[in-house]
Amino acid sequence: MARTVELQHLRRAFWQGVREGLSTEASSSRAGVSSTVGRRWFRECGGVSPIALAEPTGRYLNLAEREEISRGLAAGLTVRAIARGVGRSASSISREIRRNRPPGRPYRAVTAQVAAEQRGRRPKPRKLAHASLRDEVQKGLTKRWSPAEISARLTVDFPDDEAMRISHETIYQSLFVQARGELRKDLAQRLRTGRTLRKPRNRVDGRSDPDRRIPDKTMISERPAEADDRAVPGHWEGDFVVGKNNRSVVATLVERSTRFLILLHLPGGPHDLPGFEQAAVQAMTALPAQLRRSLAWDQGLEMRGHKKISIAADLPIYFCDPHSPWQRGTNENTNGLLRQYLPKGTDLSVHSAEDLAAIAAELNDRPRKTLGWLKPDEVISPLLFGDQTAGVASAP
Repeated sequence: MARTVELQHLRRAFWQGVREGLSTEASSSRAGVSSTVGRRWFRECGGVSPIALAEPTGRYLNLAEREEISRGLAAGLTVRAIARGVGRSASSISREIRRNRPPGRPYRAVTAQVAAEQRGRRPKPRKLAHASLRDEVQKGLTKRWSPAEISARLTVDFPDDEAMRISHETIYQSLFVQARGELRKDLAQRLRTGRTLRKPRNRVDGRSDPDRRIPDKTMISERPAEADDRAVPGHWEGDFVVGKNNRSVVATLVERSTRFLILLHLPGGPHDLPGFEQAAVQAMTALPAQLRRSLAWDQGLEMRGHKKISIAADLPIYFCDPHSPWQRGTNENTNGLLRQYLPKGTDLSVHSAEDLAAIAAELNDRPRKTLGWLKPDEVISPLLFGDQTAGVASAP
């Protein structure tokens, strides 16, 4: 019995860590179990906590109070004296003892706690045990509807039938938790993400906590005002263009005033951060100092080593606000042109460094309306090789 209560506490501590955004390994360490056990718990439950995360409190007796009752009985105290010590009514203490003391045996706190938790589970009939409701949910999933869409549509199709109601969370749990099993497991592949495990939104290895993923970043609001009106060259915007299944990538660097494009060949893929940092430093240090005033980037994980790039290239780096692509509008527009050469859903690793150089050269030789139909090459050439004002003055 004691082992059962201890295991319940360990599980609760593990799932509390998951809810707070810790990784599976960190949650396991906090709970005092091995990472292997933690991964098994997470996998078996589909990423959904199978227990209430709050410790039992309030109207119900907890383990500490039951231990006080056990000690009071062992000391020969009356029920009223125990009740005063615990801070509960005498009737509550009397009912607790009557319910949870085995015949002919003394009251034990751990045994009583286990019995109370088992009674509290109250296994109610599950929603999806209703055959008609289950059939409607499975039809929706087969059509690739989201659980939220299915839940909402049921109220439209069955406005007067309360039995045909289900929350989207219940549908998710039935798909992800192995022990539930009311819905076919293959239907999880019909979800937009195709995941078979719940992925908590605020895991520290996700995108919801950029302050922990990208330390000491400087936000774009602190970028010099001269960058906003594009009058002064040397302010760049960067991004990743990702290929099929996120396994290949090309980095883009675009100068704001001239629209000049540099493409970085990254054969190591999106997770080769040292390779990306080295390529970015090489590209930027090849430029004169007056063309290295700033670089704006989103808060992608590839910029964890932004300090290395900034120091090595003598280039201040500024980060855009989350979900604000317009703060890198020049880069976004250029990436749209680039997709003519690197279509979405294709393997970008087939393009060599020479291929990317040829693509960049073709785009830089393309007349732009915003430059008064000049080409980026024509506007930036004086800045690279001669008069530093000739090209920019003609660009609106």
